[in-house]
Amino acid sequence: MNNNALMPFATITAGEIVDIFLVAILIYTAIVWLRRTRAAFVVRGILILGAAFIAVRYLDLQMTAWIFQAFFAVFLVMIVVIFQEELRQMFERIAVWSFNRQSAPTATTATADILVRTLANMASDHIGALVVISGKDPIDRHITGGIVLDGQVSVPLLRSIFDVHSPGHDGAVLIQNDRLLRFAAHLPLSKNLAQTAHVGTRHSAALGLAELCDALCLVVSEERGTISVARNGRLRQLAGPQELAAAIRGFLDDKFPVQERRHLGLQLVRENWLAKAVSICLAIGIWYLFVPGSKIVEVSYQVPVNVENLPANLHLEAVEPPAVRATFSAPRRSFYLIDRKKIRITADVALAELGRRTFAISEQNLRFPKDLTLQEFSPNTFKISVKVAPETNHSNRG
Repeated sequence: MNNNALMPFATITAGEIVDIFLVAILIYTAIVWLRRTRAAFVVRGILILGAAFIAVRYLDLQMTAWIFQAFFAVFLVMIVVIFQEELRQMFERIAVWSFNRQSAPTATTATADILVRTLANMASDHIGALVVISGKDPIDRHITGGIVLDGQVSVPLLRSIFDVHSPGHDGAVLIQNDRLLRFAAHLPLSKNLAQTAHVGTRHSAALGLAELCDALCLVVSEERGTISVARNGRLRQLAGPQELAAAIRGFLDDKFPVQERRHLGLQLVRENWLAKAVSICLAIGIWYLFVPGSKIVEVSYQVPVNVENLPANLHLEAVEPPAVRATFSAPRRSFYLIDRKKIRITADVALAELGRRTFAISEQNLRFPKDLTLQEFSPNTFKISVKVAPETNHSNRG
């Protein structure tokens, strides 16, 4: 077999390296995005189907492969339908990152301290509350209703809004740029029953918004007197004010980091190194499959000569030559998972009983996968050495 045709890495160019790097960035972004959405299980199912399709092609199960191909023919349409909301979020974040990258945090330390003190006191008094600190993603389309306020964040203001006698105490307040922009707002409810089975509507609303954008949602339970935080599609209960302060500080540091000199190279390697390594490997695999994999190459195999219909009174001693060199052409990816056993030469030697020892090989004698195109083979004849079977000699002497 000619292995050089299947190893394109020796001739990789600088442009292809840049291409692989850019695709790795896109894959890494998709991995991070999937971690924050409910689409991870759907993607896992798609990957399982893809692996099953590869196995079906390798085993040459033609009818099952045809069904898979019909499924993947409408795959892009299915992706748009299934991931409609997630794709919209992705495009929104690309627009925000490209045209409106904000550097100022949505809440300062003073506002964070006010929130910690107020929510801790409300938790001890069993007063329910729902506070949203916006991140970089636009959230207006996820929020309905509410009353515009645009006021300074303060303890008395928050206490009065969430007072049980206030008409807007059941809604959420939205904090952005150190201002309380809106109160009594309604958030989308989460459908994640695994996390919302034992919590109330406020928690479900907080998780629902955290699944759709990068906002930080703070919830005070009036029944249990606890504080919970929802972020990146996850809802968790906090132990006390210290954890609440750490959660707010971690959110602000993550979304609005202070610009300072760092060892960027070391930081890029350490953060999410496993996801980055997976992204690079997948990018290389995709490049290997579709870029050099789409180029037509010629690969030669030494194909053994198998004889059949040898008369029962003859014993085969040797086939000369024992193998034929056959050259095939196809896109390079057609040779990646090829089963060598499917390439064979089968010749009928029934005429050996009449004394023939040399047989011709034609294209009809070769069996090979339909993805390949036979270019040439040599030699086109073979000889066999036979002798009379011992039991035949014994019967003749008798």
